[in-house]
Amino acid sequence: MIVKTKKFALDKKKYVNMAFSRQLNSSWYWLLIPAGIAVIGLVLHFTGIYKNWWILITAFIGALLLVAFWYLQYYAATQMEQNAQMFDKFAYEIDSRQILVKLNQKEGGVIKWDTILSAEKSKNGFLLHISRGQFLHFPYSVFNSEHDQKLLESILRRKNLLN
Repeated sequence: MIVKTKKFALDKKKYVNMAFSRQLNSSWYWLLIPAGIAVIGLVLHFTGIYKNWWILITAFIGALLLVAFWYLQYYAATQMEQNAQMFDKFAYEIDSRQILVKLNQKEGGVIKWDTILSAEKSKNGFLLHISRGQFLHFPYSVFNSEHDQKLLESILRRKNLLN
């Protein structure tokens, strides 16, 4: 059985939001460093050891810069010429052997299942993770029927990609 999708493209804003939120979920602990520095600054200030707000302000600015750095990485990826194909319109044919990416009837490429690290099923669709910042997103609206959605879900479960 083959799951065929309609031709669709990943929206750049949607890509940035999805990739950035995944980055925050996987690396939130880095924000503990500026938070710890802020707590130390508050303790020093209110105990009278070192009365200065600069430690707190510096920690806050450091946290903002870290989050901005992560966001700008994914935003810049949408502007780079070598990533332009991520946002082109493709149709997909998915079976248990491979994912066929079709630009048109004669041109396309193949993604082997061993390059997919994991998969998620969300309220919006399926998300197949290739690497950090690289993924395939299949909204439910691109499938021709509900049967195709269930077939893709069963393929992902057989490949042990979906829990």
